[in-house]
Amino acid sequence: MPTGLTKDAGWQIGVSRTLPHPPTAVWDFISSPEGIALWLGPGADLTPERGAPYRTAAGVTGEVRGYRPGDRIRVTHGTTTVQVALTPATPATPATPAADGARTILRFHQERLASAEEREQQRAHWQGVMDRVAAALDRR
Repeated sequence: MPTGLTKDAGWQIGVSRTLPHPPTAVWDFISSPEGIALWLGPGADLTPERGAPYRTAAGVTGEVRGYRPGDRIRVTHGTTTVQVALTPATPATPATPAADGARTILRFHQERLASAEEREQQRAHWQGVMDRVAAALDRR
């Protein structure tokens, strides 16, 4: 089976990065209106309860499939499913210090993509989103 193709969820892509910020700071940003606009799209307003619908300014619709504060948000996004998840990272090393020693692994995962080509397009998309989220957190 080709990389990124699953038996049950079609094509998928995941992008992760360890950020030099504590989990609470990353969660507070990623679940805020500013953070949601970065990863889900401008205009999206998520109600943190399963089944709550949303719509982005670009017209993409979906619904909340899961919302665990401080841990993950899972939503449908058009015909795909997107999940944003946090994991506390191990203590900082001299090569990747954090001001208070706390780091967080942030993950974006999207499944039910239509093809290998869409998977590669979404890889570039999520890497760009990760760059923008990291830059926004660094400015705080």
